[in-house]
Amino acid sequence: MLAASGSSVDAQNSVKMTVDGASKFYQTRSGGVHALDDVSIKVREGEFLCLLGPSGCGKSTLLWSMAGLHGLSGGEIRLGSEKITKPHPEIAMIFQEANLLPWRNLARNIELPFEIKKQDPDRERINKLLKRVGLEGFETKYPRELSGGMQQRASIVRSLAVNPSVLLMDEPFGALDAFTRDEMNLLIQEIWMETGKTIIFITHSISEAVFLADRIVVMSARPGRIANIVDVDLPRPRPVKIQTTPDFLDRVEAIKAMIDHRPS
Repeated sequence: MLAASGSSVDAQNSVKMTVDGASKFYQTRSGGVHALDDVSIKVREGEFLCLLGPSGCGKSTLLWSMAGLHGLSGGEIRLGSEKITKPHPEIAMIFQEANLLPWRNLARNIELPFEIKKQDPDRERINKLLKRVGLEGFETKYPRELSGGMQQRASIVRSLAVNPSVLLMDEPFGALDAFTRDEMNLLIQEIWMETGKTIIFITHSISEAVFLADRIVVMSARPGRIANIVDVDLPRPRPVKIQTTPDFLDRVEAIKAMIDHRPS
């Protein structure tokens, strides 16, 4: 098991993904929307990076652009030296909803990315992942028979089954109850430490960001800009109870002040 992949020497020096001057304008019926303005980030190999900011600040727009699902109006995004302009086999995304197809059982939902790529499912890897997330034995169940937490576990397996090197997560646990959310945060921390994947994770929760991240990118209100980048040097693995310690709470309050007093 990796002790803390995001804080290793190699991770500090190796850039996995680059956002360079990203800007995004939308046209709507009521006029133009300036969603992102000159956003630049270097994401390190094996890093757990959280994007944090007020609603409507462009976090999801940025993440979808990193997935190759949205084009930019200006700037570019690169995976290594390769420019990202469309979905890439090394990049997987987990959305706010699990998005499991209701007419497919769990096993067939997980196999869907392989079908799209016209590849045979990696059943050995899938079985190991199902066991790892506690879904072994539920392969024949349909989404309606699974809890919200189980559905999100299934979406994690579906994304990891194709073995991407970058995992993008768009506030995946926001709809879960507090207890299940803690469980999922522990799970994704453990999976990240075991696999060394590069994870970019959107959240509205400051506590969740401090609990999970190596670094937190704090974004300003729309148009989204980088307001601050905060290093989180708490030791890993981080237990849930760390969230009640004075040091943790001080970090949360400091970041809250950054957001509350963001420049106009």
